[in-house]
Amino acid sequence: MAKQCPICEKTSKMVGKLVKLRGKYNPTIKKRKYPNLQWVRIPIDVKREACKEFAGKRIKACTKCIKALAKAN
Repeated sequence: MAKQCPICEKTSKMVGKLVKLRGKYNPTIKKRKYPNLQWVRIPIDVKREACKEFAGKRIKACTKCIKALAKAN
């Protein structure tokens, strides 16, 4: 469960960057990008269906889910 949001199942992904150098693209190394996980306490009276199983617990959730939780309550 490391580096994965338990609510939306967001995981890491590989990202490649192309650098344009004098009209030609220079292929550079691929990097692994991880989701921005933060510790958050899920309220007991949560309204969102995806978070019902985590009600009253402290989990590491991605910032997009934390923002959605704040709007729902």
